[in-house]
Amino acid sequence: MVSAAEQLAANLNFGALAKADELKKRIWFTLGALLVYRLGTYIPLPGIDPNIWEQVFRTQAGGILGMFNMFAGGGIHRMAIFALNIMPYISASIIIQLLTTVSPQLEALKKEGESGRKMLNQYTRYLTVILAAVQSYGIAVGLEGAGNVVADPGLFFRLSTAITLTGGTMFLMWLGEQITSRGIGNGISLIILSGIVAELPSALANMLELGRQGALSTGLILVVIVMAVAVIAFIVFMERAQRRLLIQYPKRQVGNKMFEGQSSHLPLKLNTSGVIPPIFASSLLLLPTTVANFNAGKGPEWFQWITTQLGHGRPLFLVLYLALILFFAFFYTAIVFNPTETADNLKKHGGFIPGIRPGERTAEYIDYVLSRITVLGAVYLAIVCLIPEILISYASVPFYFGGTSLLIVVSVTMDTVAQVQGYLLAHQYEGLIRKSKLRGRRRG
Repeated sequence: MVSAAEQLAANLNFGALAKADELKKRIWFTLGALLVYRLGTYIPLPGIDPNIWEQVFRTQAGGILGMFNMFAGGGIHRMAIFALNIMPYISASIIIQLLTTVSPQLEALKKEGESGRKMLNQYTRYLTVILAAVQSYGIAVGLEGAGNVVADPGLFFRLSTAITLTGGTMFLMWLGEQITSRGIGNGISLIILSGIVAELPSALANMLELGRQGALSTGLILVVIVMAVAVIAFIVFMERAQRRLLIQYPKRQVGNKMFEGQSSHLPLKLNTSGVIPPIFASSLLLLPTTVANFNAGKGPEWFQWITTQLGHGRPLFLVLYLALILFFAFFYTAIVFNPTETADNLKKHGGFIPGIRPGERTAEYIDYVLSRITVLGAVYLAIVCLIPEILISYASVPFYFGGTSLLIVVSVTMDTVAQVQGYLLAHQYEGLIRKSKLRGRRRG
């Protein structure tokens, strides 16, 4: 028998959007908030010379600045008030998640439910302010040391830059929370997505211009486009892939009635870690190159040799990139998914995996399955990120066609579509309930 929910999901279409007034309001609010964010990426930071900064940025575009500029929607290229984007908040969230695994106090808060979650979110906001202030002050010092970019260097410039960039990050954090609560959800992810998507047309235009000038062959451009489509299809398939563990619930008696035992599934995503591994791996590998470029070749010879070998497409870069993606895939999965906690929750609710003893044995089995599917997830991330990386280095393909950007765009788009479908499904349920009530009144 097909359930009512499955029937609704099967018949779900976006034609119902015209009747869902609440959803339309949420979509318009989300679009308006994202428009405010995009406008902020064009407001320049006071006290810098944009022309000189343009020249400096071009020399750094292949390093960590290029990657963060992709996430910031061009905000670093224009050195806007939103140059830091939402990255300090993401870093703070990951740090708090790490601390919950080692701090008994934070772990206890995590288990307190809604009140504990609100307290952890508050700690995340405090840490975001600290990280944003430190990073923005570092940017101010870096700008002062990058030639004649700053018109009037000094303490006032550093403080004003730190306050402006930190304020920009906190505003985006607030804007993301508003999109999550009053929009269609995934506020932080949508801010990053809009920044990447907004820069894609110019990246595509630059690639076509290189083709017109003869720097890129027509065949290579076609290969890149076909590869991008293939990678997107591969990401969609892998992100939807799950390993479902059968969960059985015993018979239960309520009053004089005996209810049959029910069964459900515990879904384990193939890629539990999401886009965190490639982002962390890229950040760590591009940091030495960026520092070396700002120092203009200064420093010990061994450091210069390492930064040369860590250039895009170099064998050492590719090997370390692969190793770091694999490491962070396992590391972050171990943080966000706790098999022991899952097994305890199943035991409390009377659920069990057939053939596996509840409790410790169930936790060991879940960990066994999760470890093996994480291997596939880590290999998938490595393939998606390494193949475009090779094209970027050897064929001068724009940075935006990298695996990390495609991974973020596809993942967030899938999550957003699922959110919209959820609102449409709820709207259809409300319609059915109203119709049933009207029928009941007529019969009465």
